[in-house]
Amino acid sequence: MNRPVRRLSLLVTLMFVALMAAATSIQFFQASSLNADSRNVRTLYREFGTDRGPIIVSGDSIATSEPADGPYKYQRTYRSDGAYSNVTGFFSTSFNSMTGIEKAENGVLGGSDSSLAGQRLQELVTGRQPQGGGVELTLDNDVQEAAINAMGGRRGAVVALEPSTGKVLAQVSLPTYDANSIATQDSEAANSAWTALNEDPEKPLVDRTSGGDQYAPGSTFKMLTAVAMLENSDMTPDTLIDAPTSWSPPGTSHEIFNPGQIACGDGSGEATLRQTFTQSCNTAYAIGGVDVGSDAMIEQAEKFGFGESFDTPLPVSASRFPEPENDAQLAMDSFGQQDIRVTPMQMAMITSAIANDGELMTPYIVNRTLTADLEEVSTTKPSKYSDPMSKQTAAYMQDMMVADVESGTGHRAAIDGVEVAGKTGTAEINADTLPHAWFAAFAPADDPEIAVVVLLENDPGDGGTSAAPVAREIIEAKLEP
Repeated sequence: MNRPVRRLSLLVTLMFVALMAAATSIQFFQASSLNADSRNVRTLYREFGTDRGPIIVSGDSIATSEPADGPYKYQRTYRSDGAYSNVTGFFSTSFNSMTGIEKAENGVLGGSDSSLAGQRLQELVTGRQPQGGGVELTLDNDVQEAAINAMGGRRGAVVALEPSTGKVLAQVSLPTYDANSIATQDSEAANSAWTALNEDPEKPLVDRTSGGDQYAPGSTFKMLTAVAMLENSDMTPDTLIDAPTSWSPPGTSHEIFNPGQIACGDGSGEATLRQTFTQSCNTAYAIGGVDVGSDAMIEQAEKFGFGESFDTPLPVSASRFPEPENDAQLAMDSFGQQDIRVTPMQMAMITSAIANDGELMTPYIVNRTLTADLEEVSTTKPSKYSDPMSKQTAAYMQDMMVADVESGTGHRAAIDGVEVAGKTGTAEINADTLPHAWFAAFAPADDPEIAVVVLLENDPGDGGTSAAPVAREIIEAKLEP
């Protein structure tokens, strides 16, 4: 064979090798990522050619697939009241996309997950129409609906957890939207709904519970500061601490006042830690945070999950406690103003850890995955997230939070016959904007079944007058026989 032919043969051989390598890479190594790519229209055609499995809450399906005419065999449908839209998300042919649980559990719902291999083999052997599996959520429909009703159409969020396990019992973001309007196969109607929702100044597509916007936590952050003060000293709830009516941090003339510029305790300039907590005295926690120091304060926040994002499997964005530039900033941070930004999920984690004797469980929202015949495939096992405080510190915090509801700013959360623990918060924005009203609570205090955090955006009231009654109704819904 002469040299030109050999070279041509070698070139052709190399081309075939390159072609085979590329085909192997695309069909094997890149298959999963290509199938998951939202731009892959074939994936959506395949998904809508499958009877997608249900999303289930309290035994009822809140998302199902219905037979449909047209290029797609099935239409995804949701509860039209939007009670779960921020959780389920939507499955849209018009936008070649999916969100929420639809995206996070797509493998199970679409029937392609490896855990459903037995089901797929059975379908192949029997010739049965392929079906997706079911996803059962941890949400409690009674608690979810009570939260929506108690919010009364106001903008904000509610997160409720089971302290001992981390199960998400309620996850409400308001205002909500009808996921059917985007999931429709009528592309013109879907585009019109998408445009209207995105242009709505109330931002219904933003999940206020765990992502999107974050908020200054106001005085609910005093739970974290109190934990840091207890963990870094020999204090008890009865320890006298500095609590003046006003206080200026070192190196500044800026004056910090208590809410309403009231005196803390008896006005002597000192009060017990319990008194400062039940009266929500800003000066005591500004001084306390500065005494603890920025390093220890940030370390305490990180133990609760600040600075880390995670999935439930819905994404939870990382709450923020940036390094303060000076003691003045740290003082403001220490009672939930200045640069602290949180999700309601983060505040529910702090509340839950206190309720659970100092042990923080990882929040999760998928209880079980199921076959198309609703037989169990897997059950989520609770896992510990961290130990952010000692059991003794948790006991002290429980004591102070019970006192806040019994005789402090959180008294509107009180329930006859039930010992409720709580903490109010009112996060100021600026002189021209109404504050955010917060309330964090758990009950029963001696054996908590629920930890709940309520956020009301730009509310004319405050944490005690507006948010605490919402929390009370949610707790009642969970505890009623």
